[in-house]
Amino acid sequence: MATVMSQVEDAFDEPEALSSPMPDGYRPSADEPFMNPRQQAYFRHKLLVWKDAIRREAQGTLSQLQVDSLREADLNDRASSEADWSLELRTRDRQRKLIAKIDAALRRIEDGEYGYCEVTGEPISLGRLEARPIATMTVEAQERHERAEKVSRDD
Repeated sequence: MATVMSQVEDAFDEPEALSSPMPDGYRPSADEPFMNPRQQAYFRHKLLVWKDAIRREAQGTLSQLQVDSLREADLNDRASSEADWSLELRTRDRQRKLIAKIDAALRRIEDGEYGYCEVTGEPISLGRLEARPIATMTVEAQERHERAEKVSRDD
């Protein structure tokens, strides 16, 4: 448990400064050039806000872990608390991995590769990027990938 906690702490050490906020109401549109500077700024801001929210949640969890020790006298209560904290730490570990994906998406923005499918090179739909800003494949490429993965698992 201490190992997971230290990994979570390491992933959330220093908050990254958020860039200036996007103008109110701006949403990328298919009517403008794909991944123009404004769209890139929009998705960069969206990713940074998401990353910051995850970090704040994790800091709250870590603070709570430091304040609350398992003090329950009853063994059943203690076991229940340990199970709750174990689930919470697993969730934070998954979020640490999500931050790595967010960082990869931010690097793709900087490299000019964001928004394009890593398999086909085609643009990923704005709707998909809006729903899943860390997407690296078009819906079609993702479906093919998942079908191939399922087939290989079934063998």
